[in-house]
Amino acid sequence: MAALSSHLLASFSNTTRTTPLPRISSSSSTFPDGPLSSKSRIKVNDSKFGRSAICRSEPARRQVEILFNPEEKLNRLADEVDKNNMLPRLTLFSPCKINVFLRITGKRGDGFHDLASLFHVISLGDTIKFSLSPSKEEDSLSTNARGVPLDDRNLIIKALNLYRKKTGTNKFFLIHLDKKVPTGAGLGGGSSNAATALWAANQFNDSLVTEKELQKWSCEIGSDIPFFFSNGAAYCTGRGEVVQDLPQALAPNLTMVLMKPQEGCSTAERLNLGKTSSVDPLALLEKISLNGISQDVCINDLESPAFEVLPSLKKLKQRVLAAGRGQYDAVFMSGSGSTIVGIGSPDPPQFVYDEEEYNEVFISEASFLSRQENQWYAAPTSTIKAGDLVWCALWERAINVAWLSVFVLHDVW
Repeated sequence: MAALSSHLLASFSNTTRTTPLPRISSSSSTFPDGPLSSKSRIKVNDSKFGRSAICRSEPARRQVEILFNPEEKLNRLADEVDKNNMLPRLTLFSPCKINVFLRITGKRGDGFHDLASLFHVISLGDTIKFSLSPSKEEDSLSTNARGVPLDDRNLIIKALNLYRKKTGTNKFFLIHLDKKVPTGAGLGGGSSNAATALWAANQFNDSLVTEKELQKWSCEIGSDIPFFFSNGAAYCTGRGEVVQDLPQALAPNLTMVLMKPQEGCSTAERLNLGKTSSVDPLALLEKISLNGISQDVCINDLESPAFEVLPSLKKLKQRVLAAGRGQYDAVFMSGSGSTIVGIGSPDPPQFVYDEEEYNEVFISEASFLSRQENQWYAAPTSTIKAGDLVWCALWERAINVAWLSVFVLHDVW
């Protein structure tokens, strides 16, 4: 494949999108401990008072509920313990990514596939807390998510082991993973966790090595991990480990919605890859640099084989396309699935809320994200406003009155 021209790389800094967006906001996942199953849309924001959820059943009406979050209290207590014991603690945001397009360009002798893809970091992500462990033998990992391995099968532990092996350092860590990114989604959540762990270990060792060295080492444990050492937007080839930064490839105020069914997809190596697109990936890249995202450039060669494995995923994409005409610039599957992405609006089509079939679909709004040189990715700031807190009190009072009325009527009856 021809090398990416400097002209094409430079052109990404001039990407234009003049269409006004309905709202600019930071990403909020739905309930962090599981997929959204409510019939109304719920936007979650963190604050020192707990976790707040803004529920919107109609565009013109907004209702707010304050939810107590015991995990937040435990995290604050842990922070106090570390502070009192003079233990350094580092809290980092670990964002996921989407593949705006993904072309399979060949089969490799090692069983992997060569690809060419536009990767971009988005504002949905996990939070990982690191502190030094008194142990000199092993790391200790905890998490809020069920089913996540806590031993050396986890990419966080693999990354920390890799760092010690490469540098000869002997620091071990206590790690807590607050998981928001769903697994089996094609969003690279585990790869991001690994990259974040490598960056954290290097910070605890006074930046002993360069980011370029971390990026080079990281491909030993995962093909997508090197991407996260980019500025957030990159054209990736090889297995995904050949990363070419794209300066400001896509507008950060371009919102999207992520919709992931409970079922996950196999990785590309397990999918039956038949006929793939013949479109030149560099032509796709140039078109995006000139005109932004549109349906015709969001080609994913893994979609068709994934849809064969999960026909319900194909149905979801088709229904989003049909229901969201004029709402989305493009609808496509990210990576090997099973997340369907709608670019141009943070809201899913109404049928996702209305139909029982989609009760367990994970829903999250997001936007494109990048990072500053020599800094890690910053978590999106909360968008809850003072007016929302007033609604909280009013709505809570209304609910209490309603329930009291129910009990009184029940007793009278």
